[in-house]
Amino acid sequence: MPSFGFPTRRSALALLIAVTSTVASAQVANYPSKPVTVIVPFAAGGSVDSAARVVLQSLSERTKQSFVVENVAGAAGTIGTQKVVRANNDGYTLLFAVASPINVAPVVKPSMVQYNALKELTPIATVASSPFVLIANNKLPANNAAELLALAKKEPGKLNYGTDGVGTSMHLTAEIIKLNAGIDVLHVPYKNGPQVLTELSAGLIELAVMPISLAQPFIKDGKVKAIGVTSKNRWPSMPSIPALSETQGLQKLDEDSWYGMLAPAGTPAAIVEKIATALRDALKDPVLVEKMTQAGLKPMSVDGAAFANLLQKERDNLVAAVKAAGIKPE
Repeated sequence: MPSFGFPTRRSALALLIAVTSTVASAQVANYPSKPVTVIVPFAAGGSVDSAARVVLQSLSERTKQSFVVENVAGAAGTIGTQKVVRANNDGYTLLFAVASPINVAPVVKPSMVQYNALKELTPIATVASSPFVLIANNKLPANNAAELLALAKKEPGKLNYGTDGVGTSMHLTAEIIKLNAGIDVLHVPYKNGPQVLTELSAGLIELAVMPISLAQPFIKDGKVKAIGVTSKNRWPSMPSIPALSETQGLQKLDEDSWYGMLAPAGTPAAIVEKIATALRDALKDPVLVEKMTQAGLKPMSVDGAAFANLLQKERDNLVAAVKAAGIKPE
């Protein structure tokens, strides 16, 4: 029987696939054609939030489209990260994060993680790195790392330190410091970094491990005193603060934190590369670099497979550190 020009089921399917492919290609080519939501899985005003806003402002200017921060805090960053994992992989919901919800929480507190970050997220690019800084309240009778270690060894278990919660990068970094120094100091978890700084400056806790970008204003204003940074060498934005590695017993310490963007797995490679390219270009802007430096950040551009390799290596190192420190995953 003649078809009278009507398409067969096979040809109609082929036509649908061709149209869908054409539309998808156009959407990728025109990306971003509407505002992009970038989830920061921590509270507003913290170090990750501040870094995200500086970088995304530059990204918005370059793409002529808004990249809007949405803070989804809680559970060491895992709640916001999970929201991105479950989002559409069309490039319009992204994650701006650090190691806490990607690698630290899955290793230290796997019970609260409901995703596989290394499989369910696509690394786009890092934008910065920053060390942590060990700080103390002004009443503590120790003004440098050597004096602090001596005090902690004299009174094991008596001193305490605050971080932004169990299973975060700050928590694990503090435990690594303790392991290297051979000291016993009590962990006091808080909901976020700014709360820790407020309590520390008021003398309610004795020590804290904070991102230098967040602690910098408190140090400069004399509200707290800096004991040392966790990077191998002194940090450019505050060169007067010693590196903890300068102290006997902490020579091997070298801990920095990356800041970067990720997307839900399956996000088109062309979109991922567009964002990575825009970020690479942004980090060449002297104005952005100066803003980052003032915030205690150092530009760091690692993307694609290299970023994925960085994450896997970090995961392996954290597993080894947790085992060596005798930390029992919860």
